[in-house]
Amino acid sequence: MEKKDGFIVDSSVVTKWFLIEDGSELAVEVRNRFATRRIALTVPTLLFYEVVNALRFSGAFDEADLATAAKSLSKYQFEVWRPMGKLLEEAARLALSEDITAYDAAYVALAKRKRSRLLTEDGELLEKFPSLTLSLRSFSRAEGQV
Repeated sequence: MEKKDGFIVDSSVVTKWFLIEDGSELAVEVRNRFATRRIALTVPTLLFYEVVNALRFSGAFDEADLATAAKSLSKYQFEVWRPMGKLLEEAARLALSEDITAYDAAYVALAKRKRSRLLTEDGELLEKFPSLTLSLRSFSRAEGQV
């Protein structure tokens, strides 16, 4: 069986699966590749809360729509990691040494741990961690999409 590419994905990408905004079409291509099992996606547990929070504050969702989006999000077959032990220690170290939030550091630490690239639209992470991160546009070009 062919080994599929694996990536870490953050809320800046997954939120675009639910909102129409700049880069949404590229994010949907990632989602489609994931849904058809052409790529694997790994996330820390906090992704779910971050996405629901972003959707909640977007102003685009009422209570029922937000609940539906949360239910949909929970059905994706992500590989989910709990930030504990060495992973949490690395996130804490990165947060301090790189002057980033602990939330962002959790994604970076997971990318380092899994020796994967982090798919993100977070400009600060793309700038500070160029060897660990990949923008949607770069992913699309690499995958021959859009």
